[in-house]
Amino acid sequence: MDLDFYKKQAQQKQKDHKKFLEGLKKKPPKNLDYLVVEKHEETFEEIDCLSCANCCKTTGPLYTEKDIERISKHLRMKQADFESKFLRVDEDNDKVLQNLPCFFLNGNNTCSIYDVRPKACREYPHTDRKKIYQINNLTLKNTLICPAAYVFVEKMRSLLDK
Repeated sequence: MDLDFYKKQAQQKQKDHKKFLEGLKKKPPKNLDYLVVEKHEETFEEIDCLSCANCCKTTGPLYTEKDIERISKHLRMKQADFESKFLRVDEDNDKVLQNLPCFFLNGNNTCSIYDVRPKACREYPHTDRKKIYQINNLTLKNTLICPAAYVFVEKMRSLLDK
């Protein structure tokens, strides 16, 4: 996967994408949630996350208490030990990874804790979310990181931006 290509495309289209997403917020179509799921599914038929894993390499998820409990149990570690080994508290007081790329990312772009991965990882890049216009800034930011987020916004634009 050519990450540079997608990133350049996303950078060039930031203003257009922002305008489009703001338009969705001002006047969302009645069937927006349905269209979002449809385009999300189409996107992930084209884009294979395992050929990329840029999210795991460049951005760390927030870890909720439930995430920490579930993952540390899976790893047979005490929660405090898991936190001290892998996490830190960031400037927003959120628990995030100490280092990137993600420690749990395998060499073949698979996740060693996939079945118990954090909620943020399960939901990324958030392109199947109801009322997607509520996360416009995040969607825009994700187009620079995730080829699927970029392709998703482009699909939505070609469908709705007439």
